[in-house]
Amino acid sequence: MSISKTRSLFVDTARHLFAVKGLEGTTMNDIAIASKKGRRTLYTYFKNKEEIYYAVIETEMERLSDKMEEVATRDMDSEQKIILLIYTHLNMIKEAVTRNGNLRAEFFRNIWMVERVRKAFDHDELELFRQVLKDGCDKGKFRIENISLTADIIHYTLKGLEVPYIFGRLGDGISVEESRPAVTTIVRRALGIYPTNY
Repeated sequence: MSISKTRSLFVDTARHLFAVKGLEGTTMNDIAIASKKGRRTLYTYFKNKEEIYYAVIETEMERLSDKMEEVATRDMDSEQKIILLIYTHLNMIKEAVTRNGNLRAEFFRNIWMVERVRKAFDHDELELFRQVLKDGCDKGKFRIENISLTADIIHYTLKGLEVPYIFGRLGDGISVEESRPAVTTIVRRALGIYPTNY
C-alpha cells in the first residue's frame, strides 16, 4: 500500500472511531487495530491522536474546499452562484459535523485547533469569493466598491452562522427553502443589486 493510501486509511479509520467513541475515548492502539496495521506503522505517520484529529479536520476542510471550487466553476448567473456558495458552505459544514457523531462535541470544544486547520481553507475561500465577486462586477451584475472587503464580510458572516445553522437555530427552525428569499434579499443588497420587483 502506498504512503498516501496508508495515511488515508489511518485518517478514515480514526474519523470513524472518533465519531463513535469520541476523541478522548479513542486510543492510538484502537486506531492501529481497526485499520489492521501495526502501532509502529501508525506512529510512522502520526506522533499522537491529536495529530490524527488534526488530519481528520483537514480532510473535512478539503472536502468542503473541493465542493466550493466545483460550485465556483459552474457556468451560472453570478448572483445565483454567490447564493449557492453560501448554502454550500453552510450545508457542507453541517454535514461534516453531523456525519462525525461524537466528534461534533470535540469540534466545538477544540475550536482553536479547528481554526488552525481552517487557515488554508479560509484563505482559499476568501480568494474564491473575490474571484466570483470580481466576475460579477466585470459582467455588470454587481456594484461593489471594495471586492476584498465584501469577500471578507461574506466569509466571516458565514463562519459566524455555522454554529446556529448546524443546530437549526436560524429563523426559528424554518427550512432552507423558506429562508432562501430573505438570504437572497440580503445578498442582493450587499452586492448592489436593487431591482424594482423583488
